[in-house]
Amino acid sequence: MKTQVLIIGGGATGVGLARDLALRGVRCILAEKADVSAGASGANHGYLHSGARYVAKDPATAAECWEESRVLKKVAPHCIEETGGLWVAVAGDDEKYAADFPQLCRRSGIPVAEITPQEARRREPNLSDKIIAAYAVPEAAVDPFRLVCENIQHAVQLGTTLLRWRKVIGFKKKKNRITAVRLLNTRSGKQTEVQAQLVVNAAGAWAGEVAALLGIKINVVFSKGTLVVTHDRISRGVVMRLRPPSDGDALIPGGTVSIFGTSSVRLDSPDECYPTAPEVDHIIAQGAALLPILETTRYIRAYAGVRPLVGLPGGDDRKLSRDMVLIDHSADGLENFISITGGKLTTYRLMAEKTADLVCRRLGNAAPCVTRTEPLPSNPICRWIETAFAPKQWLRQNSPKDLIMCECELVPQSTVDDLIGSVADAADGSRLMTLLHHSRLGRGACQGTFCGIRALAHLYNTGNMAADHGLPDLKDFLQHRWKGQRPILWGAQLQQGELEEALHCGLFGLELHHGSAKD
Repeated sequence: MKTQVLIIGGGATGVGLARDLALRGVRCILAEKADVSAGASGANHGYLHSGARYVAKDPATAAECWEESRVLKKVAPHCIEETGGLWVAVAGDDEKYAADFPQLCRRSGIPVAEITPQEARRREPNLSDKIIAAYAVPEAAVDPFRLVCENIQHAVQLGTTLLRWRKVIGFKKKKNRITAVRLLNTRSGKQTEVQAQLVVNAAGAWAGEVAALLGIKINVVFSKGTLVVTHDRISRGVVMRLRPPSDGDALIPGGTVSIFGTSSVRLDSPDECYPTAPEVDHIIAQGAALLPILETTRYIRAYAGVRPLVGLPGGDDRKLSRDMVLIDHSADGLENFISITGGKLTTYRLMAEKTADLVCRRLGNAAPCVTRTEPLPSNPICRWIETAFAPKQWLRQNSPKDLIMCECELVPQSTVDDLIGSVADAADGSRLMTLLHHSRLGRGACQGTFCGIRALAHLYNTGNMAADHGLPDLKDFLQHRWKGQRPILWGAQLQQGELEEALHCGLFGLELHHGSAKD
């Protein structure tokens, strides 16, 4: 396989870069070792940063986030919910930090308005009655899965080739240039080679691992953040604790649920990232001072992602910059190798633009970046990720033959058929996991207990599943759901877990790995 640019990594930065380059007429192949959004881009809190979180310690990043959030609201409004937000301090919080907050926001160009504690509680009834200060900031929530999906689908329409389940296992070099990249299909075991004029390492937390295959060192620090998903939406807008960034201080609405977190735990490897019950207990205990309802609400899932921070191994991860790091490896003796890591989901477009500018200079391409003004198209295949789309579509069709596969999220069999027929390489991996990544199936309160079986049966009935492939597919799907349920098994969700175990272990003889949290 030959191309102008090979992009390694299918997170927001990688797919954003693919779209940016495709719009400039550059031919690209994007290789992702799992599925798109498999790393930090699919394991964040869906917060479109206003920048207010960084106004005290990193004003440059704060201003950058504010500017990029405004751009994304214009070019990708279908991926964003402009909820507004409150920054709230409670008794015991640093009063000086709260008093300085509005001035610091204005210094970075971020609009802010002081409101009374009474007004704050009127806007968000679940807030604590011990509020001492509150400020309104134009915050927003972003659907990271849809954002990534829309970017890669547009890039593919423009000529980009997407290779999912392709892991980089080696490079071929001649003098000071990479001549080929060896890829392993992690599903089939087959190897292929890609020859590219230029290679971009956009592997996020795994950027150092990719660079190491070339003998190059990138000081990537792995900072894990754990979050929980509530059964119901418990806030109208974003709610942030008005104190220096800490654990359990952010509540982000996401469709019909809310996402709360996060934590900061140093890891030795990004592959060892999973949520634990002690972390969940800790962030909920921290958050209850701001939102007492967090102590009693039902949680349906926990998950964790790795922040790819660049810096020295020692010290506090929260003090490391969230700025992007773009590395031209000419200094390392390679003329056609570039790495981009760090940054945030909010700044993915800017990261892609800066990287594409460097790529195009190397290729002699003078086309300018247009992603700042060019609207991100809405692709029909990406709409199934939206929380409310499947129910509305099903009700609109009102066909008695279009049976519901997932009762929690109202995903009908027509959605299953549409996705299996539309995702070109669905056959390369687990079909149920393909449905999970491209729709709401399995994301509701039952976490796949019933919809996994229904969807599997439907795949057999339609000829999209054959022989003995079904049970491994189902186990893969359920195992992915289980690792997120284990840390929050109490109350109603514990009953749900017992039902799931009885159903799948009793009916199918499946044994999920209960031995460790990472399973």
